[in-house]
Amino acid sequence: MKLLALDTATEACSVALWLDGEVVVEAVELVHEHAQCILPMIDALLAAHALRLADLDAIAVGRGPGGFTGLRLAISVAQGLALGAGLPAVGVSDLAAVAQAVFDRDPAATDVLVCNDARMKEVYAAHYRRDDDGLAVLDGEEHVLRPEAVPAPAGARRLVGAGRGFAAYPALAARLGPALAAVDDRLLPEAGAIAKLAAAALARGEGVAPEALQPVYLRDDVATPKSSA
Repeated sequence: MKLLALDTATEACSVALWLDGEVVVEAVELVHEHAQCILPMIDALLAAHALRLADLDAIAVGRGPGGFTGLRLAISVAQGLALGAGLPAVGVSDLAAVAQAVFDRDPAATDVLVCNDARMKEVYAAHYRRDDDGLAVLDGEEHVLRPEAVPAPAGARRLVGAGRGFAAYPALAARLGPALAAVDDRLLPEAGAIAKLAAAALARGEGVAPEALQPVYLRDDVATPKSSA
């Protein structure tokens, strides 16, 4: 299986290739230049491996939650590439991508509490468990919450806190400290983890038509036009 993954939901702008189990990643942290960088990064990565879009099996994308502009960019690029090449698409949670990065780096971690910075004094939060294949599986739901409202997951064995929400709101780790075995407050979602999760989803038959891709904002009022009344 060969697939291309991309993500622009946060400060990280990243692309990755899944090549029959091998992952190749290119990533850069940016402020506003994602739209200018993402397509050249994709072209360069494909060219480096002598691949065309037609050689791939699917296009994967971080579907959020994340920044409104970044998510619109990621979804539109993924849809355009998949439609143009006649490929299925796979949307992967950006919170799951952070959890997967932890599981790949820390074999002892059984659970991850992801808290990504949602700005506006809130975090995107979710609890993930490691399954028998080492993949991040959502336990419960994804939420947008004030840091003081994030609960400690019940039943976790070795729980790791991860995501820039812990850096933005240090009181999170202080309050949840007794439940956390470790904290990585620098992690951002990255296309390599998205590619790994997407490959598993595609193997389960979970690819969709490109036009069916939908961003997940969680904070719906940001995406809803305000009434002029």
